[in-house]
Amino acid sequence: MKAVRVNAFGGPEALSVEDIEVPTPGDGQVLVKVEAAGINYIDTYQRSGLYQIPLPSTLGLEAAGTVEAIGAGVTAFSAGDRVAYTNVAGAYAEYAAVPADKLVSLPNGVSFNEGAAAMLQGCTAHYLCQSTYQVKPGDRCLVHAAAGGVGLILIQMIKMIGGYVIGTCSTPEKAELAKKAGADEVILYTEQDFEAEVKRITDGAGVNVAYDSVGKATFAKSVDCLARFGYMVLYGNASGPVTEFNPATLGPKGSLFLTRPTLFDYVASREDLEWRTSDVFKWIGEGNIKLRLEHFFPLVEARAAHEALEGRLTTGKVILTP
Repeated sequence: MKAVRVNAFGGPEALSVEDIEVPTPGDGQVLVKVEAAGINYIDTYQRSGLYQIPLPSTLGLEAAGTVEAIGAGVTAFSAGDRVAYTNVAGAYAEYAAVPADKLVSLPNGVSFNEGAAAMLQGCTAHYLCQSTYQVKPGDRCLVHAAAGGVGLILIQMIKMIGGYVIGTCSTPEKAELAKKAGADEVILYTEQDFEAEVKRITDGAGVNVAYDSVGKATFAKSVDCLARFGYMVLYGNASGPVTEFNPATLGPKGSLFLTRPTLFDYVASREDLEWRTSDVFKWIGEGNIKLRLEHFFPLVEARAAHEALEGRLTTGKVILTP
């Protein structure tokens, strides 16, 4: 089978399409024929070496497809079942061996592309507003990268709860997407100081929570956008990691909270995985959550997909199609 591999850390050029053996499912594993694999920023961190992974490795942490074969001890799935998964490396390939306890059934009303798009980014948006900071009706929420894959889903989830969303984007086109998703206000950070705008919009009160996947370029000002007891939720570093910060500053700024969550802790238990995916799939099926599926790349063009993602040329979800 064909797979996208990383043999040495680096830029998009570090990705190579190689022929490797189709994996054999071991005890408790399922062989999945990948129909759609999701591309996420964490993939670029692993490719570059910002997040260390063993080399050589096949990239990709989420996919949807059909069960091809099952290993010993697997009773919950059968050949032909429609499934999806996240938090298992190796999705940039035609087949993947996946632990059965990481798989969830994909409802008939949810396509493979939607399944791949919903697993990592949908579950991320879910834990951000349901668990890391449990948004309440009337809460003011700052969402950076509002037109990105997580951002568009997160906006919709916050609005379902009754929160007030202030999004940030780089272009008028992206701002329009965020508004269509339900954002109450959208700030063009390329033209406006988002901190000043947040304070203007909130009459100086600030926001209850800042969801920041950008990192270095936005972190300090995001903290300064928070109301008393506000939550700074740093869940990504698209502009680079935050390497210098003095926690003592959180006190004088309003007894603030700072957390650096990852999806993998929030779906570590089977109970949490099923809760989050069932909610996300249900909302997609009901039309309450609309996924933006615009960018599709063949498996052999994974390098171009990474270049587009890192060049901020994409909105919504980027899908790799074996």
